[in-house]
Amino acid sequence: MTTKVAVIGSGNIGTDLMIKILRLSESLEIAAMVGIDPESDGLARARRLKVATTHEGVDRLVTMDEFADVSIVFDATSAGAHRHHDEILRPLGRTVVDLTPAAVGPYVVPPVNGQAHLDAGNVNMVTCGGQATIPIVAAVAAVTPVHYGEIVASISSRSAGPGTRANIDEFTETTSSAIEKVGGAARGKAIIVLNPAEPPLIMRDTVYCLVGDCDDAAIATSVEEMVARVQMYVPGYRLKQKVQFDRVPTDDPLHALLPAASRSGAATKVSVFLEVEGAAHYLPAYAGNLDIMTSAALRTAERMAAHRSGKVTVR
Repeated sequence: MTTKVAVIGSGNIGTDLMIKILRLSESLEIAAMVGIDPESDGLARARRLKVATTHEGVDRLVTMDEFADVSIVFDATSAGAHRHHDEILRPLGRTVVDLTPAAVGPYVVPPVNGQAHLDAGNVNMVTCGGQATIPIVAAVAAVTPVHYGEIVASISSRSAGPGTRANIDEFTETTSSAIEKVGGAARGKAIIVLNPAEPPLIMRDTVYCLVGDCDDAAIATSVEEMVARVQMYVPGYRLKQKVQFDRVPTDDPLHALLPAASRSGAATKVSVFLEVEGAAHYLPAYAGNLDIMTSAALRTAERMAAHRSGKVTVR
């Protein structure tokens, strides 16, 4: 038996998610697609695929016949809109999987804490940069304390729609917070770059972790194992090169980021370089930022559905 879901947001992310549910999921069934622009490509595609639609937003969704059987609602709109949607949906007993940076519910990054919030009424998928980089911070933190974690997410400006552009501040705040709360870093910082290059460049991410004295081989192995776990649901996720280790001299300004008691000791900067190629279900392969978000949301909802039905949870 499948779990019925709805998608709010007929832009790039919502449309890609709808197509993934239709093509890839054996446990989820899309019942409705919601937008606010009657001429959007997402709603047009949904209609062609025989998915019920409305361009009158969440207020119309909750009155549709198809909504009666919906258990999980994906929100692929904006941080501001999400808060309104959550206020309407949660009292109706629907679980909300939030693909905006609103962070109303707990953060979920599937290979790191994917089992932690299966009964939550609202979960937040952080950001595209967070989904790509937080697993790496967590992999380093599994071996040694991460005193400071910094990520730089570079995406093609073509793959950044109006929602992404309107939420840049929320992106940096939400990702920085999740680097700490999920990734395990004592302090986190996030930077996003919208790259205007033509032809468009694939998503690239850089992760810097400041640690003390460490076992290089153990960290490299942990990172490689984590990359393999992400690849289970995002095949285009990969390391660009081997994990890099740089010893930090005691007079380097980076030592100021260490706890006071550790500033006179050894320090190492761990650098990890990634790229994310999209599956091109809706947008071109360079839009790996969209692919990793929708893939993570799909993975999370499938785990929730399996948990609630008593089936073996998806890995």
